[in-house]
Amino acid sequence: MIFKRPKRIGFVMAYPESMYQQMMLDAACSVCETYGYDLVVWTMLVQTCHYFKDYLEGELNIYELMNFDKVDAVVVNTISLTENGDFYLVDNICEKIRSECRKPVTVLDLPMGDYPLYTPDETAAFERITAHVLDIHRTKKVLVLAGNKGNPVCVRRIQGIKDEYSLRGMRFDENNIVWGDFWYTSGKALADEIVSGKRERPDAVICLSDHMAIGLSDTLKRYGFAPGDICITGYDAATETVMYDPTVTSYIPDVTVSVHKAINDLRSQIDPGLPIIQPRQSKENGLRLGASCGCQEDAAYIRRRLFSSMWQSSHHYGIDGHLDEVDLCKLLDGYTFESFTAAEEAEEGIKAIYAADWLLRPYQDFWLCLDPEWLDTEKKRVSGYPDKMDIVIHTVPTETLEYGKGQYYDLHGGHRFDTKDMIPALDESHEPSVFYFVPIHSRWEMGYAVLRNPVGQKKKISYVFHNWIRNVNNGLEMIRSKNRLDQLAKRDQMTGLYNRRGMAQKLAEMQERASDGDEWIAVVIDMDGLKFVNDNYGHSEGDYGINAVAAAARGIADAEDIVVRAGGDEFYIIGVGKYDEDVQNGRKSKFTELLAKISASSGKEYPIKASIGFAHGPVTAPPDGVLSEADVQMYANKMSKKHRSG
Repeated sequence: MIFKRPKRIGFVMAYPESMYQQMMLDAACSVCETYGYDLVVWTMLVQTCHYFKDYLEGELNIYELMNFDKVDAVVVNTISLTENGDFYLVDNICEKIRSECRKPVTVLDLPMGDYPLYTPDETAAFERITAHVLDIHRTKKVLVLAGNKGNPVCVRRIQGIKDEYSLRGMRFDENNIVWGDFWYTSGKALADEIVSGKRERPDAVICLSDHMAIGLSDTLKRYGFAPGDICITGYDAATETVMYDPTVTSYIPDVTVSVHKAINDLRSQIDPGLPIIQPRQSKENGLRLGASCGCQEDAAYIRRRLFSSMWQSSHHYGIDGHLDEVDLCKLLDGYTFESFTAAEEAEEGIKAIYAADWLLRPYQDFWLCLDPEWLDTEKKRVSGYPDKMDIVIHTVPTETLEYGKGQYYDLHGGHRFDTKDMIPALDESHEPSVFYFVPIHSRWEMGYAVLRNPVGQKKKISYVFHNWIRNVNNGLEMIRSKNRLDQLAKRDQMTGLYNRRGMAQKLAEMQERASDGDEWIAVVIDMDGLKFVNDNYGHSEGDYGINAVAAAARGIADAEDIVVRAGGDEFYIIGVGKYDEDVQNGRKSKFTELLAKISASSGKEYPIKASIGFAHGPVTAPPDGVLSEADVQMYANKMSKKHRSG
């Protein structure tokens, strides 16, 4: 089937494995599937409050990749980009959008600038939560554990509680609001106050987030309270609500409607006149009972949540389709980190990552895009990306690929592209898809990964994907470190050229790659007058001369040649190809010219000169013979110059 390039919705978010963000992605993908749009997701894989700040900085770099010219409209999921009332990331992204984006933008959950804002009906949700607390549990004294004072989310949620009180002709006491920070610590602090007597014991606490509810419930349990002694409810249906004992009563917000409305707004601008489908409420939203409020917990709901978040300890690998059921246990049993870090060389490490693609299933395409200089440990890019990137891995599930077409791993720059394109496949014809762009880094920027799925695929990137990428990050950093050690062992420290150990390895590789009819092509270069320079000007000046000759040698080497400091002031250039005498004579002339320019511009009192010799011979034989012949030719060149000067 032939597809044209779909319209694209850019989606900016963070920490996609959380339950709330998963619901957001489900809704966005569903709407994009309906309209035949691509969804391009830029996301870091950790929360904005991540404690490891160097690591967080590497994650934040993914937002430097965003090129709004490559999408038709943008949605920003602001609530995932904030933590504890800190809007620094939202402010940064808002500024980037203002300065670089000329496309329509909508915002979800929390305001950003003056862009249109769409939120779930949190007021109605808290009306229902309050009704449950008042009607089912017959509570009198109810506290509200809120987030940061003035936060728009708090305002909407508290309004729902107030509205339910008002509907019953009851007065809501503002003094019963306890301000916190949406996190476990607020719940623990309230529990400590209740147990110590600092705060009068309530009948119920309506928490505006699940994490606060968990912190409160878990701490009270440690003090000896039984589930339901104080009725406790949360909100957001975080995975952790079914992991704790007691399980926490929560509410699944209906984000489907708000996401659908946000994308409908964009559709009216990018596809004016085309039909717009009105959103429907999700059947999944609503109150979900745990033990924390004193109710009988919803066992079927808890089983479903546990199954989706936990993993099996053993698998029936022989069952058809079971390979696509990847969970955390498979990730752990796959020994990916061990295989990535066991690699002795860069290519072996990249191949190990390439071979572990089965842990990404189900997926359609995976690309690993790295800075062309990612192996250079001296280059330490903290933020942003270079103008060009290399696709070092492209892989797809083998059962969907005809004869391996399109799959590869490549460390030699054969798939280089402009970073502003983000990934060349965006502009290729394809079925509507979701593209996840995530950062690849250690302490320093290395690149990014892209996972592509059909936009209608229900499974989203998850905790397994997050930790697979962490293993890739660590594996690449290990490869970088080993490569640095390898370079020190195989390179001459002063010139950076290969030493004899490095030469031996490269010659074996070159011989293995040679084609029929190829020959060894060898150049031997020897500096003239090094002893004179050392004796009269000092060894540091001799080193200067050696580096000058090395630079001239590099200047005449072909891209596939190796340049070697064979020892002292002697150098080799070795290549594999077809010998052409005119070309080699041209190299000799170019070398003489390059060295003369270097010498003239050096300002040294002594001239920098060298002798050069060429030879060629069959690649089926060891290269020692051609190197010996080239050495003879170099010596003849040196003698002829002495005779001329004498």
